[in-house]
Amino acid sequence: MKRNKLLLLVSSLGVLILLVAAAYQENFLTEWRQVQAAGRSDEGAIPVMLRQVVNPALGISDRCVSCHVAMAPGEQSVTGAPVLAVHKPVVHDPAEYGCTVCHAGQGLATEKEAAHGTIEFWPQPMIPVGMSLAGCGTCHATPGVPNREKLQDAVTAFQRLDCLACHRVDGRGGTIRPDGGGMEGADLSRVGIAGYDAEWYPKHQKKSAEATTGPWKNSFGKVDDADQALLSTYLATRVAAPGLIEAKAVFLSTGCLGCHKVSGVGGDDGPDITRAGEKDPGQVDLTAAPGAPTLANWQADHFRAPGSRVVDSQMPALGLDEKDVQLLTMYTMSLRRRDVPGTYLPRDRLRVARLGEREFSTDGATLFGAFCAGCHGLHGQGRRAAGMMTFPSIANPDFLARAPEALIRETVRKGRPGRKMPAWEREGGLRPGEIDNVVQYLRSMNTGEATTDSRPARWVSADAAQGKRWFETACSGCHGLQGEGGEGPALHNQVLLSNATDTYLVETVLHGRRGTHMVAFGDPSPVHRTFAQSEIESVVAYLRTWETPAAKGAGK
Repeated sequence: MKRNKLLLLVSSLGVLILLVAAAYQENFLTEWRQVQAAGRSDEGAIPVMLRQVVNPALGISDRCVSCHVAMAPGEQSVTGAPVLAVHKPVVHDPAEYGCTVCHAGQGLATEKEAAHGTIEFWPQPMIPVGMSLAGCGTCHATPGVPNREKLQDAVTAFQRLDCLACHRVDGRGGTIRPDGGGMEGADLSRVGIAGYDAEWYPKHQKKSAEATTGPWKNSFGKVDDADQALLSTYLATRVAAPGLIEAKAVFLSTGCLGCHKVSGVGGDDGPDITRAGEKDPGQVDLTAAPGAPTLANWQADHFRAPGSRVVDSQMPALGLDEKDVQLLTMYTMSLRRRDVPGTYLPRDRLRVARLGEREFSTDGATLFGAFCAGCHGLHGQGRRAAGMMTFPSIANPDFLARAPEALIRETVRKGRPGRKMPAWEREGGLRPGEIDNVVQYLRSMNTGEATTDSRPARWVSADAAQGKRWFETACSGCHGLQGEGGEGPALHNQVLLSNATDTYLVETVLHGRRGTHMVAFGDPSPVHRTFAQSEIESVVAYLRTWETPAAKGAGK
């Protein structure tokens, strides 16, 4: 009995000690309490208490400000440890929007690891600090972004025309100069969302003409139409997130939309990546990723070598340098969505979601870079990848010189059934005007002289039976015995046959296509038989036997 009483007494004392220790830990030793204890305001020490930002409209309750106190409402004067610093100037006030809307993480947590979301099983870790601009994608859409080359041209034009003499953009420019040039003009850092006066140029011209001295006379000059277009592109992309815009421009230059959908637009061969930035780290193997086991590092390694991160991936290695890998990773991390009430819905998201604006520029170069470059190469040079079919060079001068415009247009519209080339005139694809822009861009790649021919589309009259023999002898090795394709493209294809003229087919076989395996069968050679034009015409007659009645009617 005494032993039991002693045991009960000891265990009770142990429990009491544990409770006292836990209470002491919770009330004096927690990290956020120690951070606040070191904080000072104009009135001295700040009260140590649990702080939070609550915004019912956005559905957030963030306790991040228990450590980042100077970001809490009304406490911007607090000083002390670096963690107490005021948030750098941003468009959205952290005291109203909280932290997790932009940075992700676990808002209700009060311990660093848990709040940053780096603990096991938390599905929404904080966006890496170096990629914090990716958080803008949670609410914003940023329509009209061009490819990387056009964006760089726009940035260069803004700087070349010395617009920074008067205007401040992302912390640069807008200062008075010793020589009387420059002034503190309007800040243009977010005019891409807020909007600007479309008639700015004639108004600037008028002020410059009226001025006799000062910045209006010294810092402003004539701007031609081409530069005005570049400035419009620049202003449309000023959304106070230049790094994210640059990252999106890289995305629109690497052909990703050819296989992946974003916001319902793009290809179907790869997974929908509209919310790729919200991927649950628990659903991927982060152990092999270089550096810290984070989703961002996994994504970066995936872009370096897709097959090393995803088993049986059909995505080819993009051959990007490390800077572009990091930019593409940032853009991917920005692919996230949050439903926000109308009072908080950004204008750019409204323009995309309700007015149908594109999240990319619709000029031919950008459309080609976004939808076509993944397979055909950034400059249309074609692509070969181990274990995958060869994608043809559509910038080949022989192709562009001979191909009828209808063939190019209908191939973009209807694709090549049975091949990787999808039909882009469909829901989630390209609009008619956009297809026109792509076709014109492809035509602009042809620096030579286009073939002209006054003959009708169908003029060949030859022996198809003989053509079959020649085809099986000389053509089937690359194009397949039934024209199904192999090293060469599929010829038993109704889109091709209905839009390719006889002249195009005869000239291609006769003269070949430089830079490809398609040799010139009309030229003498020690490695292949030379065909007379009449024999080539018989091959074309055989190809025509594969046409359906509908294709024959379309080709007349």
